[in-house]
Amino acid sequence: EVQLVATGGGLVQPGGSLRLSCAASGFAFSAAGMSWVRQRPGKGFELVASILPSGAATHYEESVKGRFTISKDSENTLYLQMNRLEPEDTAMYYCAADLASCPRVFSQYGYRGQGTQVTVSP
Repeated sequence: EVQLVATGGGLVQPGGSLRLSCAASGFAFSAAGMSWVRQRPGKGFELVASILPSGAATHYEESVKGRFTISKDSENTLYLQMNRLEPEDTAMYYCAADLASCPRVFSQYGYRGQGTQVTVSP
């Protein structure tokens, strides 16, 4: 059974930091392109950051460049380090994996996890 379990969300003040984790199991983690996707209140899904299977290449949505860092380890865990958080970063954050590519559309990922809520507020 494939599982993607995202944790680490919470309430943080503007300018603060959070690290999201996504524990993966049930598929070839080392062979998967993986991404973090968010859904802001009343909005559609937005690709935030992606990492290729090798970890050698990453991609970020423009508004998070220089503030967020995506990474993965050898223990089947995906991370998103979020620094200098802004109220506009408030969203449900999801992790996703795909063995063929890193789609830009959340629904096209082969595996999708449940979300973890991030709220940035004074």
